[in-house]
Amino acid sequence: MTDFAERGSRNAGDLGRTTIADGVVAKIAYLAAGDVAGVHALGSGLSRSVGALRKRVPGGGTTTTHGVKVEVGEKQAAVDLDVIVEYGEVIPEVGKAVRENVISAVERMTGLEVVEVNIAVSDVRLPEEEEEAEPERVV
Repeated sequence: MTDFAERGSRNAGDLGRTTIADGVVAKIAYLAAGDVAGVHALGSGLSRSVGALRKRVPGGGTTTTHGVKVEVGEKQAAVDLDVIVEYGEVIPEVGKAVRENVISAVERMTGLEVVEVNIAVSDVRLPEEEEEAEPERVV
């Protein structure tokens, strides 16, 4: 045992609180969901268009989390995602992979317990759809 521990160390958790904003959890979930193969984008067409406009407005922000809604408590979080899947993908498998990736990322980075990840597949991107029609792709 070290001298420090023998003298009685203080618990760092007793020295203050750490709070995590909803936007932080939403951003983590957005990026984690976008990393999954088969996910073309997050958000409905309207929310993606609004997100693209926000990027063009000065002070509008560079990172949007359209298609993601979160509820964050003191120790738990719930996530709702609106996803567009690539044509040909098995939607339940993509959903499972998204759920696992989001839970892993949020819990690892925040320490919050993710109690649920609800996924709504709002569209399927067809191969012949033009890239120009898409305001942005999840990277």
